[in-house]
Amino acid sequence: MASSKTADGSSVQRVIKKYPNRRLYDTDTSSYITLAEVKQLVMDSESFVVRDVKTGEDLTRSILLQIILEEEANGSPMFTAPVLASVIRFYGHTMQGFMGGYLEKNIQSLMDVQTRFGEQSKGLSPEMWSQFVAMQSPVLQALMGGNLEQSKSMLVQMQEQMQKQTGQMLGAFGIKR
Repeated sequence: MASSKTADGSSVQRVIKKYPNRRLYDTDTSSYITLAEVKQLVMDSESFVVRDVKTGEDLTRSILLQIILEEEANGSPMFTAPVLASVIRFYGHTMQGFMGGYLEKNIQSLMDVQTRFGEQSKGLSPEMWSQFVAMQSPVLQALMGGNLEQSKSMLVQMQEQMQKQTGQMLGAFGIKR
């Protein structure tokens, strides 16, 4: 299921229409699809947008959150209740605007590590693969440790910058902290 191409060979974003009866219609295949099939598009790194058929509103985030909700309800959840509670606490907080970028950067770092693991593990025999898997946790911790320290440093810098800007803004109004 590849995305359509334009005359110059560039990809056209796949459009999925969401009808009031909650059905999803894939305009590329001219057929109704399930949430599981939308998940497969994500897994295949297909570019798509989900639009409300009546209003044209972009519902992509809503559909992706629905897929996450189903995944969390089935099998082994990825997020613990404390993690979800922490995410909720960021809504309305001054750091809300930074949280999305922070999570996105860290998830990208994790994906990069996963890609490196995949590239390095090509050609491993079953015995070597077993040893690799046994060592994966300490290796992953070592690789991610640097990223986590970098993320922590980035958050501290953002916080310091916000405090400095707040002080400057209050100073401009003649208010001392």
